[in-house]
Amino acid sequence: MSRNALWRPSLPVIGRGIAKLAVLLSMVVFLAPAVWAQDNDATKILKAMSDYVIGQKSFSAKFDADIEVITPAIQKIQFTSSGEVLVDRPGKLRITRKGGYADVELVFDGKTVSVLGRHSNAYAQADAPGTIDQLVELLRDKYALDMPGADLLLSNAYLVLSEGILDAKYIGHGVIDGVESDHLAFRNQDTDWQIWIERGERPIPRKYVITSKAVAGAPQYTLRITEWKSDAQVDAGAFEFKPPAEAKKVEITDLSDIDEVPAGVMTGETK
Repeated sequence: MSRNALWRPSLPVIGRGIAKLAVLLSMVVFLAPAVWAQDNDATKILKAMSDYVIGQKSFSAKFDADIEVITPAIQKIQFTSSGEVLVDRPGKLRITRKGGYADVELVFDGKTVSVLGRHSNAYAQADAPGTIDQLVELLRDKYALDMPGADLLLSNAYLVLSEGILDAKYIGHGVIDGVESDHLAFRNQDTDWQIWIERGERPIPRKYVITSKAVAGAPQYTLRITEWKSDAQVDAGAFEFKPPAEAKKVEITDLSDIDEVPAGVMTGETK
């Protein structure tokens, strides 16, 4: 998205013994990925999730997202937003996201992408003929608009997610919003990322965490799926964009209030 020094208090003798035991146990767990890979195939579960999501022609989901930034004072600050996504493959998408600093709507009908910033009552449109995959690529490459969770929607999600993996682990079971899930962890050159996938007949992603190792302080992006509806009923006008009254049309690059992180640099405070 490292600290120069670490401070550790002195420990009594018994405390040191417990600490050493904890270190040894952690070494047993984290230095034996090959054994885990044999007993629990993380990539197999990831592939099953990808295949299931790709197989959903239409679905809707609600989500919460957290993004962290590191201030110049080496303080980690987290910003939170919530939203909804409606997908109708191959080329229709609607996403809404509302946080403390942005209230954004993106509508894609297979021909045109429209982005609305409600706080500034401004919107932008661009030609984008094609699929959801092509839209994500266009937004990233041409307009520098990245959507970290968008990889989960792609028709080749498994290939994209598994690209560059250096290590894959099955961590175990977790419970996300009351739903039992498989917890997987992966390592790339610049990122560590984790995903929790619902166990059972519908292996949908429940939680997705990306840790940026190449950025000082290793900030994280977290996406939590709080509701998922397969074969969602799609209204005829669900992907028609209608700008609000008196909304101003601008270029996508001129939309100033669509980021999850507020504009400006936070200097932090020393006490």
